[in-house]
Amino acid sequence: MKLRLTFFSICVILAAAVLIMGRCRSDSKSDLAVKENIPHHNDYIGDQQCKSCHASQYDDWLQSDHFKAMQEASDSTVLGDFNNVSYKADGVTSVFFKKDGKFFINTRGDDGKNHDYEIKYTFGYYPLQQYLIEFPGGRMQATRASWDSRTKKWFHQYAGQKIDSRDWLHWTRNAQTWNTMCAECHSTNLKKNYNIESDSYHTTYSVINVSCEACHGPGKLHVDYINSTAYKEGKKAPDAYMLLNKESSQISQINTCAPCHAVKGNISPDLIASDELLDNYIPVVPNTERFYADGQMNEEDYNYAPFLQSKMFRNNVKCSNCHNPHSGRVYFTTNQLCLQCHNKSYDDPSHTFHAINTAGAECKSCHMPSKTYMGNDLRHDHSFRVPRPDLSVAYATPNACNSCHTDKTAQWAAKAVEKWYGSKRKYHFAEDLIPGSKMDAESEAHLVKLLSDTSVPRIIKATAANYLGGIATESSLQHLLNCLQHEDAQVRYEALRSLMNFSPHQFLNDIAPLLDDKVRAVRIAAADLFSSIPRQEIPSAYASSYTKANAELMNYLLYQADFAHGNVSIADYYMRTGDPGNAEKFYLRVLKKDSLVNLPRLNLSILYNSQGRNKEALQVLETAAKIDNKNPQIFYNLALLQNEMKNPAAAIENFQKALDLKMQDQRLYYNYGLLLHQSGNSSKAIGVLETGLKVNPSSANINYALAYVYLQVHQVDKARQYAQTLKRLDPNNPDYQGLFATLGIR
Repeated sequence: MKLRLTFFSICVILAAAVLIMGRCRSDSKSDLAVKENIPHHNDYIGDQQCKSCHASQYDDWLQSDHFKAMQEASDSTVLGDFNNVSYKADGVTSVFFKKDGKFFINTRGDDGKNHDYEIKYTFGYYPLQQYLIEFPGGRMQATRASWDSRTKKWFHQYAGQKIDSRDWLHWTRNAQTWNTMCAECHSTNLKKNYNIESDSYHTTYSVINVSCEACHGPGKLHVDYINSTAYKEGKKAPDAYMLLNKESSQISQINTCAPCHAVKGNISPDLIASDELLDNYIPVVPNTERFYADGQMNEEDYNYAPFLQSKMFRNNVKCSNCHNPHSGRVYFTTNQLCLQCHNKSYDDPSHTFHAINTAGAECKSCHMPSKTYMGNDLRHDHSFRVPRPDLSVAYATPNACNSCHTDKTAQWAAKAVEKWYGSKRKYHFAEDLIPGSKMDAESEAHLVKLLSDTSVPRIIKATAANYLGGIATESSLQHLLNCLQHEDAQVRYEALRSLMNFSPHQFLNDIAPLLDDKVRAVRIAAADLFSSIPRQEIPSAYASSYTKANAELMNYLLYQADFAHGNVSIADYYMRTGDPGNAEKFYLRVLKKDSLVNLPRLNLSILYNSQGRNKEALQVLETAAKIDNKNPQIFYNLALLQNEMKNPAAAIENFQKALDLKMQDQRLYYNYGLLLHQSGNSSKAIGVLETGLKVNPSSANINYALAYVYLQVHQVDKARQYAQTLKRLDPNNPDYQGLFATLGIR
């Protein structure tokens, strides 16, 4: 009996799809249009056509951030000081000046040297303004040097960071490309028009800024109808050919705002007329990649995901209840905004425990804690939660009390709340979401509770499904399969994504019906799972559905090809489907766009290894290790490859580096322990394996390895101890039956 290390070639690392922005559109048609000879084709006609009938709304819009979202650079639109002033920060000196009536910035470019760049457009207005520079290939880049509209000073975003000109975050690189990162939410009817072969854009828009038709849809049919005999005779047309009106439902309004007020991915340039957001976009759920463990905003998360967690959303509150939809401003800047619905007693010191007319007495201070993004943009969390400093004590999550009382502890704040309101707190989903986010042995029960509790917001149920994918048990698999029947599309979508962590044979028949799901994002996720199995193994009954859903999947993936990490997703797809040539092409495209990113290097090395190109695989991993010497996954993969290349000494060295960098994956302990044993150091091997078992107590692999090594060193009783545990964990695994027989375990 001989154990082998896990092959390097099966350790594939898959990337999540990237996030870009967009907006939904549809053409309206009705019998009335046919009778009155109103053309069916709708089109964008510009805001001036709206002004004569909607003067008040138009005037409000002129004061909005939407109106000033993007403008041509001129003396009336540029706020920054371009009077030959210089600004030095983070190792970069920039000079702002005018020449021949045009605005310029001299700053460090993509070659690491300073150059003069002409400002073509302003981007934003308050509290900061950025500037757009034209580059070859139709792309525009947003400057890092930004103008603080409040303090009238230049400042750097990512303050304190010295950003290499090769870095994805550098202002000339992909993270600051207007066409893919910003444009669709600053202009109306924007078409990215990216050419994948030439890596270039021909981006267009109907109106330069966020105008009337950005929210209400193209206006030609509406104006034709208003000018028609039918309208003058009082004949009604559905919604007067507009997408959004005063009577629009909560979901319709939120879905109109969400494409720009959510972090999400675009599915396709071909938009579907739908009330289901996931037909055109895939919003992120509030997991710990971007949010705190309790669901509070952390990264730049905008408002959609927080708001869907709130009681406000559950009680049918919509954006326009608080915000003037045309100016974007709140109706009141005081607590009166909340008192539109809430009892006046909430504005009393008996509730706030702060003096009237102080910051502590403002509803938003306690229920909408704020955080600064983009260097100076203060934004409020829209989950409207009650402060829970007791959860901060237990789990180190933030709370509104200590965001003001920074000199006090969470324990102090928790005691104050207990004094005011008693020792019992009303249940909040965060009590299960936080421990559920750990994805450890205790997490599953918390996540299952979130899924079963009808009071829990659906977006939190989707997050629970997202986390369940990190718990590889039979019961978590079953709960994910149950989620496939959930009425909420995002729950179904996240459940499908989580099934990536299980073997296809465990779920194939369960996911097949979702290839025909009514929601496009769900169909795409189902097709992505099917792509991981050989085409010939797809049951014939599902072949046609898979072909259609896979076409939607490819359309989705290729739409992300201008974005660095989008190419990782495309390459991963080709790698799964057995197309190594295209997989290599798209991994190399990533590195061209972002030479410092290592995920494609890890996967590219796996691809090279699968083709027997181990020298190239080794070179790729060694480059990755030079770029990031704190990433344990790189050293783990290096060790696997070096062992395969008959260099056990180097493999042992790199396994140890991965361990020193706190990697806790059970495969590390298993492979490292076995290699140590095979190299004659059984004592250290046992130590590594037993340490791994403490971290991963339910690991069948580690129990198997320990039983095997102890048997090899003739400590049969200890070998039997671990084999008996293995028998409980995985009694029917054919790979273990020889060990059981040798040790007399039935």
